[in-house]
Amino acid sequence: MSTMTRRDHLALLATGSLVTGLAVGAAGPAAAQAVRWSGGTGKPRIAVPANATDCHHHIYDARFPPAPASTLRPPDASVEDYRALQRRLGLTRNVVVQPSTYGTDNRLLVESLAAFGPSARGVAMLDAGVSPDELRRLDAAGIRGVRFGTRLPGGAPITDLEPVARKIADLGWHIQLVSEGEKILELREVLERLPVPVVFDHMGHLPEPAGPDHPAFRVIADLIATRGAWVKLTGAYILSKSGPPAYADRGRLARAYVALAPERLVWGSDWPHPTSPAEGKPDDAGLLDLLAEWAPDPAVQAKILVANPARLYGF
Repeated sequence: MSTMTRRDHLALLATGSLVTGLAVGAAGPAAAQAVRWSGGTGKPRIAVPANATDCHHHIYDARFPPAPASTLRPPDASVEDYRALQRRLGLTRNVVVQPSTYGTDNRLLVESLAAFGPSARGVAMLDAGVSPDELRRLDAAGIRGVRFGTRLPGGAPITDLEPVARKIADLGWHIQLVSEGEKILELREVLERLPVPVVFDHMGHLPEPAGPDHPAFRVIADLIATRGAWVKLTGAYILSKSGPPAYADRGRLARAYVALAPERLVWGSDWPHPTSPAEGKPDDAGLLDLLAEWAPDPAVQAKILVANPARLYGF
């Protein structure tokens, strides 16, 4: 009979998924669905369509040094760990996003994409000094966008956003922006003149309780209408004041985006939830099920999970 290793035991403790009274080595359904850095053990209730895509997650590996300026330095979260989450959620495509932890060193990202194979795409971090040869190499590896942020140190300076956008325009890539609502207002003129679309991380990080009433919502709406911008329905747990499992305040914002432009939305898990403590990771199945509350029409859900990611990332 197989036995649970110490690493398995610690992983279950870390995810908050160790079931009281579960016998060591037992093959119960809860144990079978435990995933590192994800709360809960159940499968999603939502009907997950074929080729459904997780458009936002990260990989961490201590073999790669963190960027000196970075402050977010989570423990390892591997390709195999993420594959376990895919199996639990019933997803088959994924987008690996370069975290601020590694800054513009995209080696782990490229290695991860090679391990995942053709069902994966990536979003890198790059500065204005990136060469055409490097861009071609990254494009061949599956990179389809460049991430800039103002919330956490570790990436390229925001002043590099516009020159990088000009360099990637011929590749058909996009800029992914992780920035708070007030900063989006400050960046409006820059974003309006970029030669590539902008993808807003985590619903634009519009603060609560304002949500869709924040003036940055109108900036994002205008960029969707005039510049083909996109929004990721991700990170509901990050700024929620009402909390799990419904994250009702963020649901109001998500529904506003669905009503505005369902054809410009994608969904993502944000696994391994690097800003959440190890003992308080969100339930990824619950996060996926929120999509059924935000977009009750299964046809719209399929658009957000399948058709829209295929257009944005070239699946």
